[in-house]
Amino acid sequence: MDIAALSIVLNQTKVQQQAGLSVVKLAMDVASNQSDSLILLERDNIKAMETSVQPFLGANLDIQV
Repeated sequence: MDIAALSIVLNQTKVQQQAGLSVVKLAMDVASNQSDSLILLERDNIKAMETSVQPFLGANLDIQV
């Protein structure tokens, strides 16, 4: 195998590895965003459940002077 062909093969392999790494990074970013969204959604659900169980809490404010 000549040096030019070897160089082309090595460069193609390097490009394929970089592309694969980029795809993995994008997948990790998407997974991170989805997990953040799920955490916020769960937090909202917990708050809604708390108010549905005890809806009277926080409805009145008594101030004494």
